Amino acid sequence: MKNLFIASLLLSASLPLMAAESNDPLVKQGEYLARAGDCVACHTAKGGKPFAGGLGMETPIGTVYSTNITPDATGIGSYSFDDFDQAVRHGIGKSGSTLYPAMPFPSYASVSDDDMKALYAYFMHGVEPVAQANKDTDIPWPLSMRWPLAIWRQMFAPKVQPTPAPAGSDAVVNRGAYLVEGLGHCGACHTPRAITMQEKALNPADGSQFLAGSAPLEGWIAKSLRGDHKDGLGSWSEDELVQFLKTGRSDRTAVFGGMSDVVEHSMQYMSDADLTAIARYLKTLPASDPNDKPHVYDPKAGDALWKGDDSQRGASVYIDNCAACHRTDGHGYTRVFPALAGNPVLQGSVPTSLIHVVLAGGTLQATHTAPSTFTMPAFAWRLSDQEVADVVSFIRGSWGNQGAPVSAADVAKLRTSDMKHTSGDDLGQVTQH
Repeated sequence: MKNLFIASLLLSASLPLMAAESNDPLVKQGEYLARAGDCVACHTAKGGKPFAGGLGMETPIGTVYSTNITPDATGIGSYSFDDFDQAVRHGIGKSGSTLYPAMPFPSYASVSDDDMKALYAYFMHGVEPVAQANKDTDIPWPLSMRWPLAIWRQMFAPKVQPTPAPAGSDAVVNRGAYLVEGLGHCGACHTPRAITMQEKALNPADGSQFLAGSAPLEGWIAKSLRGDHKDGLGSWSEDELVQFLKTGRSDRTAVFGGMSDVVEHSMQYMSDADLTAIARYLKTLPASDPNDKPHVYDPKAGDALWKGDDSQRGASVYIDNCAACHRTDGHGYTRVFPALAGNPVLQGSVPTSLIHVVLAGGTLQATHTAPSTFTMPAFAWRLSDQEVADVVSFIRGSWGNQGAPVSAADVAKLRTSDMKHTSGDDLGQVTQH
């Protein structure tokens, strides 16, 4: 079920969250929480009405479609608060059957009672009802039987209960933990999964796999959010991380892939206090690699390119296609074109994201506080598999970067599989996130 858990972010809705007018503070609080949880991503089909469901999520056994969660009779209009709570935090539908874990109820188990009441108030009184029947899954029998999901839930879903803050702990960090581990369900994408598809860790207490990065999904890698410098957030300051979450860019980075949708539909609407809490909490996570060291810039590749020496394999492709934006020294341009030197997303063990963005290109969308839009062109039409492999290998190994080279076969695999599912218009620029 590997694609089931990530599809909600990678295929999120293109429409903004829309609510009926309400002056009820509980409804307003629920609207904010729905933004923080990025509920619109799963529950809006591309081009469809907000929260009306119908988004298809591919799984190895078939396609699951998100449900209508508007207050219409075809949605959750007849749900009591207990019905709503059972679905969101317990993973049990009104019929009594277990929901597919595309609904991240293992994370939502830690959402507070008060926040659940606010969310219920919003979805019942702040969302426009939409008459749209839910779609049946495209999973053939006997794989479509629901009873195995109940066993999965009993084995892997945590008990619904408040998580007490450690005595004497930082209140800001605690708030960040609540948002990241719970409503934000960051681990749904950024934590690796076991063969039985549960997250290997739901919080730091479960081990160092928490937020350590995912396997390739839909052509992207959800990178490590731990303290590693090479492929995590070790080189980020708290302020840089807040800026990134709020605007989709910082002085040296720009958002890409599924995280573009999270910024567009969720993070840009969150308060500075909550974004600071998230950033501060993430900065408490130690590096996964005990031998991790900060990036050390090596000027050799940049000096060679500046002097006109493009003899290194991939260097000429870089000069012809990349250097105008990302510069020969790999430093890019502040808040426009991200730096490649020391970029953690370029140095991970799996080069999927970099190959994908070179092939498909993409657009860095404007946000409320960063109203500019920048586009990286797709290069699949003009570069062969070998040329893409050469330039990706050059980028991963230059300016002190420590990524391993890639092969033309690696590129060909993405070109023929992932590219048929995703258009360049849906993708974002290469980033350090």
